[in-house]
Amino acid sequence: MAEAPDPDLSEGRIQPLPMSCRREHKHSWDVPHCHAHPVKVFLADDSVLIRERVAAMLGASAMVIVGQAETPQGSINGILAAQPDVVVLDVQLNGGSGLQVLRAVRQTALAVTFVVFSNNSGPAYRKRYLKEGAVRFLDKTTEFDQLTRAVVKASQHAAH
Repeated sequence: MAEAPDPDLSEGRIQPLPMSCRREHKHSWDVPHCHAHPVKVFLADDSVLIRERVAAMLGASAMVIVGQAETPQGSINGILAAQPDVVVLDVQLNGGSGLQVLRAVRQTALAVTFVVFSNNSGPAYRKRYLKEGAVRFLDKTTEFDQLTRAVVKASQHAAH
């Protein structure tokens, strides 16, 4: 049975895999290590359990976790120091919000993209974070399995 074409590839949203990666992997979001460098990710979440779970999942996809924080200021400082490609950002952080982090980092010259990953995923939150510059907003409960792909796509967005 013929496989349906990948809409992300046909619409140009994901770059085709380099030939050296095609033997082992079907999709570019499966192989961030086949790009120029591994995707560097910073995790900003108030839950240590979520950070550990996300770090393990992204690490299994050959991404590099370059830092983690649970507070807005710790996140801002860590992001500016580590200069990741992508920040996985929760709406609720200890002592503040992810919006503080997003706004502060967006005011710098740092070229980083944000994927918001939260249980607080109502339409008002989505609209606000996307308007402030996040490239994707995922619900932890219903869209956990989409995070790896979203991070890879976000890293490609940052490269352009």
